[in-house]
Amino acid sequence: MTTTIKKAGNKFYVGEDVKSPLAEITYVESSRSLVVIDHTYVSDELRGQGIAGKLLEQVVLYAREHQKKIKPLCVFAKKRMEETVEYHDVLAR
Repeated sequence: MTTTIKKAGNKFYVGEDVKSPLAEITYVESSRSLVVIDHTYVSDELRGQGIAGKLLEQVVLYAREHQKKIKPLCVFAKKRMEETVEYHDVLAR
């Protein structure tokens, strides 16, 4: 199954409706140089397909493109970013 990740406002999401997505990762730009990931959600329908990781990857790419660091408050994002060496360049310490 091909999953299309879309961006709207301060979120990346999967689904037809931005207001009730099948999966999403949300963030707040707390300063010019910092993105705070505050929430990740994946519906039962999509769970187990690596969607949360793909959503996180989009935030990482966004941060790199805009020269920002990421502070992950969401438990999933924090754990994944700490475990993934390739993300350490954008991880705020």
